[in-house]
Amino acid sequence: MTAIAVNSTSTKNSNPDFKNATREQTSLLAPLERISLQWLARHMPAWVKSDHLTLLGFAAMFVAGVCYSIAQRWPAAFLIVNFCLAVNWFGDSLDGTLARYRHKQRPRYGFYVDHIIDAFGILFVLCGLAMSGYMSLTIALATLVVYFMLSIDVYLATYTIGTFKLSFYKFSPTELRILLAIGNLRAMYRPTAHVFGERYLFFDIGAIVAIALMAVVLIVSVTRNTITLYRAERV
Repeated sequence: MTAIAVNSTSTKNSNPDFKNATREQTSLLAPLERISLQWLARHMPAWVKSDHLTLLGFAAMFVAGVCYSIAQRWPAAFLIVNFCLAVNWFGDSLDGTLARYRHKQRPRYGFYVDHIIDAFGILFVLCGLAMSGYMSLTIALATLVVYFMLSIDVYLATYTIGTFKLSFYKFSPTELRILLAIGNLRAMYRPTAHVFGERYLFFDIGAIVAIALMAVVLIVSVTRNTITLYRAERV
């Protein structure tokens, strides 16, 4: 949606204590993505609003979850999921850029709506995968828990430290969408894979790797943020 914000005391836009957090985006595709989004914002029709784009991104993730749930009966649904991931990128990434380009930012509203929709989006996707049979329910739930824990850490750090991390170690939601799209094509034709002589669901293997990486990032981030805040507020 719009630039994330940190609110210290009041809920009024005119409150001088209310300020935007610093956005930190260092992903691999960030430079290209920034140029593309600026171009799209300049050429977007006047009737298209940021809220329209937000709703478009939300609808895309809902449809993606539904398509995952029927993919076992209709494998071509994976192709629709990939299209939905592209639509989600378009809506979710462009809504904030458009608001900033038109100088119509609503920091608190944008922060809340954008990230609660992101939470529902990952819920739709993982529920769809669990229902499809392409991912085990236990693995899907574990992925969801770790993802939400990492999200909580990001949002708390944004409020307390004033820096909003849009990426970790050169990866952002954009790169993750691309990896997921590639995985969809792989699972469409070969839903299982061999590891140490045993056959497992391909998405289970990918999710376990993702869980491990997110857990490491979470531990490092929590440790770093705790040290930063401790040093900033010594007793």
